[in-house]
Parts: sequence; C-alpha cells; structure tokens
Amino acid sequence: MKIDIRFEGRHVVVFGGTTGINFGIAQAFGRCGANVTVASRKEENVQAAIQALAADRVHAFGECADVRDFDAVGALFERATQRFGPVDVLISGAAGNFLAQAKDMSANGFKSVLDIDLLGSFHVLRQAYAHLRRPGAAVINITAPQGTVPMRFQAHCGAAKAGVDQLTRILALEWGSAGIRVNAISPGPIDGTEGVRRLIAPGPEERASAEASVPLRRLGTLDDIGNLALFLASPYASYISGAIVPCDGGGSFESVKPALEAAGRTTVGGDA
Repeated sequence: MKIDIRFEGRHVVVFGGTTGINFGIAQAFGRCGANVTVASRKEENVQAAIQALAADRVHAFGECADVRDFDAVGALFERATQRFGPVDVLISGAAGNFLAQAKDMSANGFKSVLDIDLLGSFHVLRQAYAHLRRPGAAVINITAPQGTVPMRFQAHCGAAKAGVDQLTRILALEWGSAGIRVNAISPGPIDGTEGVRRLIAPGPEERASAEASVPLRRLGTLDDIGNLALFLASPYASYISGAIVPCDGGGSFESVKPALEAAGRTTVGGDA
C-alpha cells in the first residue's frame, strides 16, 4: 500500500510555530500543500518564519500572540480563520523552561513555566474549539519527556508537561463525539533546537555522548517530528486519539534525563 499524505487546501495553525520543532512542523505541512498560520511572541520570529515558508511557496499567515493572553489567542484565531477558513490541524507547542532545583526556585519562576506550557496550552485549545473543523479536525500538543520521566532540576517543567499530557487525554474524551482527535508528541533530543544546542550538546564531546546515549545512536531531526505530526493529522491515524506518542529514538530515560541532569549540575551546581 502506498502512503501519500497531502494537505492541499487544509488550514494548519501552529502556536510556537516560528522556531525549532514547531517551525519544522509548519514546514512539513506547508510542503504537503497546507495553508499555514504561525504564531509566537516575537514579531521578528513571525516575520522570518513567514518569509521562509513563502520561499517554499507555502501560503502562510502569521501574527504575534502570547499564549498567556487568552483574548489575544482568540483574536488570532478569528483573523486566521477569516484568511484560511476553519482549522483542520492545530499544533499547540509554545513552551518555556530553565534549569533549577525546586528548593531554590522562586514561586514566580515556577509559575512562569506553568503559565506558558500548561495555561497557555489550555488557552490555545479552548480558543481553538469554536474554529476547529467538525468532524475531522486533528489537534496535536507538543509535550516533553519530563511529563512522565522524573528529572532533577525540572520540577516546574515536569508538572506543566504532566498537565499537558492529561489535558490531551481528557480533551480526546470530551471532543471525540464532535469528530475531533487530540494527541500529543513527546520529542526526545532533536537536533537543530535550542534545547540541544544549549543543554544537551553544546560541544562536540557532549554531542558524541548524547548520540551514544540514544538507543538508535543518533539525535532526532526536525523532519522526524514533522513526519510524525503529518501522520497523526492524516486519515492513516483516524482511529488514534488520546495518545502521547514518544519520538525519542527509543528512550528518554537513556538520553534526555542524563543530559539535562548533567547540565543542571554544571549550570545550577550541587549534587541534587
């Protein structure tokens, strides 16, 4: 059987879609014919993403919207759907993180990550609902291994991503009767992302160690995540909903956890 995944005429909205993993997802859908809306907090990132997508001959629209601002998120959906119609695929991927021991973390620091990752995800999903194509829309949240794998220096991110995972499962239950599927992707160490450059593989020695720690013996690529998103949004995944799908080369316990904890010990200090 030949698998041919196309999205001509479909409207794909990617929050956090101007850099890293989320921009790779926007590119993947654009190359499959989709009309793509991207949103993030920084105007310069939005403009750069639109230009890059246009260079690939993708019909793209983008604006700034902070996922912490419920009304701003809703206004963006209004304008995006006026441009490209109902949302066929929604990617919710805005995120923030830093390394800190819980005993040293400020309440504001903890709250800032939950506000972006968890509350921001709720804002995007809640405001999207009225604009999702029914039946047929696919929602994909971008979570992280910290949601299920306990890691030192990641109490804030772990709590937030665990919430995103459970939100994914609950919305799959609540929205399924409307013909909307809700899933999540949990990326491992993905090359070309800020997290890998800054924390997991800042130099050649760390990169070699990171690659050796992944069971498949390589870092992931933006295409690995983009291809999984294409599949989850396609008719080939029409009976998949409520799933948290790892894309980590075989084990975040072996790769992401040791790398982040080592970075934390170096950056934060101590032997937590």
